[in-house]
Amino acid sequence: MNIHEYQAKALFEKYGVPVPKGVPARSPAEFESALSALGEAPFVVKSQIHAGGRGKGTFTDGFKGGVKFAKTKSEALDYANKMYGNTLVTAQTGAAGRKVQTIYFTKAADISKEYYLAILLDRNTSKPVIVASTEGGVEIEKVAHETPEKIFKIFVDPAVGLQGYQARQLAFQLGFTGDYFKNAVKLITNLYRMWWETDASMVEVNPLITTPAGEVLALDAKVSFDDNALFRHKDIVDLRDLNEEDSKEIEASKYNLSYIALDGNIACLVNGAGLAMSTMDIIKHFGGNPANFLDVGGGASKDQVQAAFRIILTDPNVKGILVNIFGGIMDCNTIATGVVAAARELGLKIPLVVRLEGNNVAAGKKTLAESGLKIESADTMADAAQKIVKLVA
Repeated sequence: MNIHEYQAKALFEKYGVPVPKGVPARSPAEFESALSALGEAPFVVKSQIHAGGRGKGTFTDGFKGGVKFAKTKSEALDYANKMYGNTLVTAQTGAAGRKVQTIYFTKAADISKEYYLAILLDRNTSKPVIVASTEGGVEIEKVAHETPEKIFKIFVDPAVGLQGYQARQLAFQLGFTGDYFKNAVKLITNLYRMWWETDASMVEVNPLITTPAGEVLALDAKVSFDDNALFRHKDIVDLRDLNEEDSKEIEASKYNLSYIALDGNIACLVNGAGLAMSTMDIIKHFGGNPANFLDVGGGASKDQVQAAFRIILTDPNVKGILVNIFGGIMDCNTIATGVVAAARELGLKIPLVVRLEGNNVAAGKKTLAESGLKIESADTMADAAQKIVKLVA
């Protein structure tokens, strides 16, 4: 689950991570009071959407930049009114863009230098890793490609947590001295504590800045959380902005289905994340384009399968469906029963290919064969992928 920058910074402040003073405004009627609360100009006006690259983005009406520096209050109001209700397109939103429904006003900071700082889980070591660089304000991928020696990593033993010497080591590698050093160590320590205690999957500060006054501040904030741990954090769940999520993904979450919308025309219904990824790969291999990632899990019910079909068919781009099930814990006949019920209920008119293998597969195939519906069976993944690609061509 992602949250907005202003929400992330509120969490930062709660954990003692210093940020520039800021106030969100959720309607034009709040713009004046938000700016008044910040005092004197200059300000920074920030569009709030769940996507990066806002500063380089372009609105659909041609206005450029979702993050603007304003020298005066009137200039800040003008920028805010141009952003609010407008659709911002960035490298991460895709062509459709995202509608801006919240504006975040902050005090402009006097920047001495910019850095990069992030905390996430390193899957190779199964440990938390703190990634930092002296090259802040640009994409970390670019730094990794052009100047990898400027990226520093600290791996944390989850059993003991971040140690003081590790925070000091990182601050030293980044070149901090004096008050900057002490403030950087404190910020790194508190940011890690926030990451750990909130079950965040990633915390990114780009840029982290220093000011002439000796401050070390998180100028930007990007935070995402592990969905599987949200049951422990009702306060974080309350930060969820459904306006930023695909309606199909929201509906899928109600049935505990893992769904991600893509831009293809062949829908996939699969049990298991690994098998779902492989299914999308093999569709691409045979010249097709997957319309979604949909994992019904290891023990899906008939109702979940029917819900999955309903969600799939709300996508107007879907021209065919591939069901690929390996029955380990899953009973293939349960899936087959759900598929048949969904096809009848929804009056399915597009091609449907089903590949079943594993637990109770004979009964599942019998259910499909005796349904009287136009369902194409397949024996292997390759066979299934080739059939559905051919049917939607």
